[in-house]
Amino acid sequence: MPHTFPYLVKQTWRTSVEPVEIRAPFDQSVVGTTFLASASEIDEAISAAQSGFAHMKALPAFRRTELLHGIASGIKQRAEEIAQVLAAEAGKPLKAARQEVERSTFTFTTAAEEAKRIGGEILPMDVVPTGTGRMGLVRRFPIGPISAITPFNFPLNLVAHKVAPALAAGNSILVKPAPQTPLTALLLGEIALSAGLPEGALQIIPASVENAQALVTDERIKMLSFTGSATVGWQLKNKAGKKKVALELGGNAGVVIHSDGDLDFAALRCVQGGFGYSGQTCISVQRILVHRPAREAFLERFLPQVKQLKTGNPLDETTDVGPLVSLAAAERVAAWIQEAVAAGASLLTGGSRSGSMVEPTVLTGTNPRMRVNCEEVFGPVVAVEAYDDFDEAIAQLNDGPYGLQAGIFTKDLQKAFRAHEVLEVGGVMVGDVPTFRIDHMPYGGIKDSGFGREGLRSAIEEMTEPKLMVVKTS
Repeated sequence: MPHTFPYLVKQTWRTSVEPVEIRAPFDQSVVGTTFLASASEIDEAISAAQSGFAHMKALPAFRRTELLHGIASGIKQRAEEIAQVLAAEAGKPLKAARQEVERSTFTFTTAAEEAKRIGGEILPMDVVPTGTGRMGLVRRFPIGPISAITPFNFPLNLVAHKVAPALAAGNSILVKPAPQTPLTALLLGEIALSAGLPEGALQIIPASVENAQALVTDERIKMLSFTGSATVGWQLKNKAGKKKVALELGGNAGVVIHSDGDLDFAALRCVQGGFGYSGQTCISVQRILVHRPAREAFLERFLPQVKQLKTGNPLDETTDVGPLVSLAAAERVAAWIQEAVAAGASLLTGGSRSGSMVEPTVLTGTNPRMRVNCEEVFGPVVAVEAYDDFDEAIAQLNDGPYGLQAGIFTKDLQKAFRAHEVLEVGGVMVGDVPTFRIDHMPYGGIKDSGFGREGLRSAIEEMTEPKLMVVKTS
């Protein structure tokens, strides 16, 4: 794997006087070295994005489709190289890293197809007498340079979810990758450049928080797309001025398992959804509410599978659960577990920490005010509690600041539609966990989980402006 990763500004690969070593969360070995861009280079990049936008919006749909297919093909050709870098810098188990690379190929391929389907609407004007002899035509147009600030947990696919729809719509985009995981995004930049993007269409710029402020405040940027913590996201929105903003923030996703649900499948999926990538996903299963008659039967299926998970080196092909992204993150998660136990919760399994590794942990006897319930753990911790009434369980899922996705296991369609109607979330997964996501579906939340939607067609709509033309035809 390459040792030095320059950054991409104005179609050139650059270094600076501020090198940064990116270290593996598992053993602190050096994965690679990149560099932080200066304030003047970020200003230069924003100017380049303006000219890049002029080129992108002039490209016909078939050409944007070709470029996106080229990026997808490049990712596929370098899939194992990318997966190795991703696993090392993010601490993501290699098998999960490979899945992320595969998902990003799908993301760019789907964006390529959506680039050909950016349509509009014909509006009848003769709904009132004064509209007789007129026709309304609505078309979508790209909005301009977009800045994207991306998180560490999906350092390829969540970058793809901003880059692919931006290019599909005819925009230019500047990406500030997460400081923990910039290398995978820079590999994507190499692939995109090789695909033939116009100058300034895509720039990838690791930067300090101070220098990156221009990507939020500069009026030449027409949209900010941010994925990360709720605290930071809402602060950035307040600084963004008049530009469009899309926020995909945190969550404390819950599952309701009714006694008529498929307990075997529910247990399997709760293990996958709760402990995949050490719980470091916004839609990781954090709260499991089980109908009291099914609680023991569920735990009999769930706990043995949790205990069988293999923790260790993410580059080991057999590892299921790797490290958290940093020692500080692991210490925080362990402290929250201890805090819950001290307040009366019981450990059903796990609870220990070794360095940046936290053992897959299942708690019970928690209450809604404990941080393991009401805040985002972002670690391999799940709380399992019983409920007696379905509406009570739905109310408990709603009792909190977040609203990203939720899961419901039941065969009762009335309960499923009731959950869809009442749950304060952006998506309800019936017969599955909230962690379920296919990359073309609308994805996003409400309340402190943000606003706006990703998922290719939805993101393209966020990144375009509808414009009306009324024509007098007679």
